[in-house]
Amino acid sequence: MKIVSACLSGVHCRYDCKAQTRSSIEEMVKNGEAIPVCPEQLGGLSTPRPPAERIGDKVLTNSGADVTAQYEQGALEALRIAQLCGATEALLKSKSPMCGSGKIYDGTFSGSLKDGDGVFAELLKKHGIKITSVE
Repeated sequence: MKIVSACLSGVHCRYDCKAQTRSSIEEMVKNGEAIPVCPEQLGGLSTPRPPAERIGDKVLTNSGADVTAQYEQGALEALRIAQLCGATEALLKSKSPMCGSGKIYDGTFSGSLKDGDGVFAELLKKHGIKITSVE
């Protein structure tokens, strides 16, 4: 079983109410091979919501609001789902402050990237779940 970013399976849950549908991931969900999760929504954030980026251990919106607690709570809830379904791998949206793996936006809201992981990706790695980043 795999966990996937819900936006990759066609769910309109991104900050801008859009999806980033990948047909192969949508098929995995339809075939019962993957469970979609949106950690931001699980943490209580609305859709739409202001864009946010990770700056050190904090996650801030483009207006400076601190949404770190919601990101941490959502990551924990999504981890619980991954553990409940026995997921050993996650296919996550690249660059995201929640799901990005290896490279994430740098906190300047300019589209620039830095080395690092999103809150959920970091948590999954700590629990031995393999991450595949999806552009």
